[in-house]
Amino acid sequence: MLSTETDILHAAEAWRLSGRGVALATVVETWGSAPRPVGSHLVVDEGGNFLGSVSGGCVEGAVITEALDAIADGRSRVIEFGVADETAWRVGLSCGGRIRVFVERID
Repeated sequence: MLSTETDILHAAEAWRLSGRGVALATVVETWGSAPRPVGSHLVVDEGGNFLGSVSGGCVEGAVITEALDAIADGRSRVIEFGVADETAWRVGLSCGGRIRVFVERID
């Protein structure tokens, strides 16, 4: 079962208040067909625990890696994923769309 956006943001707050390093990834733009809509969130803690979803497949793993980097270096980043339809299945974008995700450390 997918958590609600409210659950995800509450988890981010609780994890941060407990002393964990936390990053929040947010879908900020989509083109064509995308697995998750603009405003979807994924929260990640310094231990690699996560809640929510911004896409799925290999994209989700790449976003988690970027979130861990953001926790470590404190820098926000915008990452974009998009593929041609013929390679979409291989990288986890079976819809062939593109997404842009903003990743930020929560202080």
